[in-house]
Amino acid sequence: MPALDTNSILAGNRRALAKAITLTESSLPAHREEAQTLLEALLPHTGKSIRIGISGVPGVGKSTFIESFGQLLLSAGHRLAVLAVDPSSPVAGGSIMGDKTRMEQLSLEENVFIRPTPSGGTLGGVAQKTRETMLLCEAAGYDVIIVETVGVGQSEFQVAGMVDFFMLLMLPGGGDELQGIKKGIVEIADALVINKSDGEGAGIAAATESQYQSAFGLLRSEAHWTPVVTRCSALEKTGLDEVWSIIKSYVTSTTESGFFAHQRATQNRQWMHQLVQSMLLRRLKESAAVTAELPKLESEVEAQRITPYTAARRVIDLLNSA
Repeated sequence: MPALDTNSILAGNRRALAKAITLTESSLPAHREEAQTLLEALLPHTGKSIRIGISGVPGVGKSTFIESFGQLLLSAGHRLAVLAVDPSSPVAGGSIMGDKTRMEQLSLEENVFIRPTPSGGTLGGVAQKTRETMLLCEAAGYDVIIVETVGVGQSEFQVAGMVDFFMLLMLPGGGDELQGIKKGIVEIADALVINKSDGEGAGIAAATESQYQSAFGLLRSEAHWTPVVTRCSALEKTGLDEVWSIIKSYVTSTTESGFFAHQRATQNRQWMHQLVQSMLLRRLKESAAVTAELPKLESEVEAQRITPYTAARRVIDLLNSA
C-alpha cells in the first residue's frame, strides 16, 4: 500500500480518507506502523468535532433517525461522518453497501461520509479501529461524528467511552420495555430519545416520556449534566431540532465547566490502558515459550497441584524471559 499524503486527507479528499481508514484496519505489522505514523502527523488537526454515540434495540429506527437527523445537520452547515460499530453481525454492520442502503439519501450527500467498522475479531479491536477512523474523519474536516452501535450490550459501553454525548433511542411503550433495559446502559446515556412519536404512537410516546423521566431520575445524577428525556419522529422529521439543541446545550455547559476536555483526556488515557492490555495478550499468544508451557500449567491448576496465582506468575516469568 503506497504512502498516504496527509495534505490530501486534510483537504477532505474522500478517496484519501478511505485509503487511510483501510490502512488503520489492516492487521499487517508494517501497515499498523505506517498507520500510526500517519495518525500522529494528523493528531494536531483532530478533536474539533462533536462525537455522538447512538444506540437502541433493533427496530427502534436508528437508520431512519440518522438519515433525518443528518439532513438537519447538513442544513445547518455541518459535515457529517457516520461510523457503524457491529462486531457481532456481518449482515448488519459488515458491509459498506449495507450501511449506505439503510441511509439512501444521506449517502448521496457530498458532505457526508459513511463507514462501517468491519465485523469479526474482538470487540476491543473493533473499538480501536473506530477510534482511529474517528480521528481520521476529524482531520478530514468532519465536525459532527455519529457512532452507531447495534443492539444493547457490551458495545454500548465501548462506544460511550469514545464519544462526547451518548444517546439511547427508545420505542414508545410502557414499563415492560423499561424493565427490559439493562440498568447500566441507561445510566451511561446522556439522553433518552423516544422515536416513532407519530400517528397512534404519539400519545403512547408522551406517556412513555413521563415514565422514563421518573425512572431516569432515580438511576443517575451527575454534577456535570442532568440526563434528558425527549420525543421525536424520525419519519415525520419532528422533534429533531430539540435533540440537536440538547446536544449543543450539553457541549456548551460541559465545555464551560471543563468536563468536556476532562472527559476527552480520560478517554484517551483509558484507551492507552486498553491497548497495553491487548498488546500484552497478543504477546502471550505469540510467545512460543508460553504456548509450550501453558497446557502443563493448566493441568497442574486443574489438579490443584499448584495455585492459579503461581501458574500465572510462571506465565509472566516466561514472557519476561523471552
